[in-house]
Amino acid sequence: MRRVRFRDPAGMVRTGEWHGDAVSFADSTYDLDEVDVLAPCDPSKIVCIGLNYADHADETGMDIPDRPMLFLKPPNTVAAHGDTITLPAGKEQVDWEAELGVVVGEQCRNVDAADAEDVIAGYTVVCDLSNRDDQRQEQNWVRGKAFDGGAPMGPVVADPDHLPDDAAISLRVNGEEKQSSDITQLIFSVPELIEEISTYMTLEPGDVISTGTPSGVGGLEDGDEVEVDVEGVETLAFTVEQD
Repeated sequence: MRRVRFRDPAGMVRTGEWHGDAVSFADSTYDLDEVDVLAPCDPSKIVCIGLNYADHADETGMDIPDRPMLFLKPPNTVAAHGDTITLPAGKEQVDWEAELGVVVGEQCRNVDAADAEDVIAGYTVVCDLSNRDDQRQEQNWVRGKAFDGGAPMGPVVADPDHLPDDAAISLRVNGEEKQSSDITQLIFSVPELIEEISTYMTLEPGDVISTGTPSGVGGLEDGDEVEVDVEGVETLAFTVEQD
């Protein structure tokens, strides 16, 4: 199943099933233009991984890390499929980054990699929007990564069995492909990431691990339309605007 959160025509928030061009809850089915698609989960935190594809490390001129590089995005960064996201004002470079998102299914701590699948609710699509102007000037990346709307995700949480072991990941801007890779290129696998992260912090149901981006990162401009695909999950689409 691919689960979707949406606001129905009566204004009620529902969690139902995604059918591509429609959504359903109980005995009711709605066309997408009848509902507001919401973020697929309500994370207390998004744990992001830097430099988790070798080709992205290469394009940034940085060494491959010997352990996962972790940083956080808070709940204010969450945006949904179909949203228009306002980029931080006065910045020269705000980049796209296509990523596979892992949705946590239960509260957990100190999870062994061998047991990681037990705590995964499913997978979603994330775009890690990055304000490079400020990221380059700070060590904790708050201005660079934690701005409002800086983590569009969705439109669904796909059950784990939907995700192929070699799932393709890609991103298009205004219909032009900018990123293309697959998750076999991850430096640190999903189980390894869960083990490392849960060593340091408790993961809560609905938390998201954003697993890193492949090469092809670039800057967004006012009016750009972005589509991010993860094979077996769905296509996340959103638009950006510049103040």
